Amino acid sequence: MDKTQRISLTHIVSQEEGNIVSDMDGEKVMLNIQNGKYYNLGDIGGDIWDLIKKPTSINQLVNSLFSQYDVELSKCEEQVMSYLNLLYDERLIKVEED
Repeated sequence: MDKTQRISLTHIVSQEEGNIVSDMDGEKVMLNIQNGKYYNLGDIGGDIWDLIKKPTSINQLVNSLFSQYDVELSKCEEQVMSYLNLLYDERLIKVEED
């Protein structure tokens, strides 16, 4: 996917290699080997990270989170898309066409 494009619900996402992830008091933290940065994925961000170990459609990801949390579907979609765009901008995830 081109850096100028944004992620959509039809894309497939998965973890990029080169990250060390650890659980710290229920929140996931990550060290990216390539850029040397630490990231606090948080509680729900950690859930997202776990769900994209294998290539997963964003639509499937949203539906999984929607069934786990008490949130409106539109709000869930908005938040997931925003979060994934941040991960993509940091080169922490792979994004492919469905």
